[in-house]
Amino acid sequence: MDEVDRSILAVLERDGRISNNELAARVGLTPSPCLRRVRQLEETGVIRGYRALIDPAAVGRGLRVFAGVRLMRHTRAAVVAFEEEVMELPEVIACHHITGNFDYLLQVEVADLPAYEDFHANQLAALPGVGTVNSFVIMKTLDTA
Repeated sequence: MDEVDRSILAVLERDGRISNNELAARVGLTPSPCLRRVRQLEETGVIRGYRALIDPAAVGRGLRVFAGVRLMRHTRAAVVAFEEEVMELPEVIACHHITGNFDYLLQVEVADLPAYEDFHANQLAALPGVGTVNSFVIMKTLDTA
């Protein structure tokens, strides 16, 4: 990977729908070599896909919460059981296995605080092996774009 590839990735991270002609112009290539580089980045797994960024509030998910989860036990079976079930919850947007005070950090999106209270009590806390859950309600997200 060279500086041109890094430039291509930087542009695509900000605008995944950019045309190949515009991308080529921004990184200083002609369209054919630019397309070859993008395809190679896709084939080697550097570019894993393209997604639309959806406004959560527009689809009834206006409240974002980070939930720190500690498991009661750390046996392989307990970890696998938790991971399999947590990924089935549509409210969980991302699940990170982390170090520190928690075992997992979840990104959860729901409609509002009563919906999170229901999710926390009836789904999250009921997952296998969950010992404690600490919730962090997001007040504002700063855009890095």
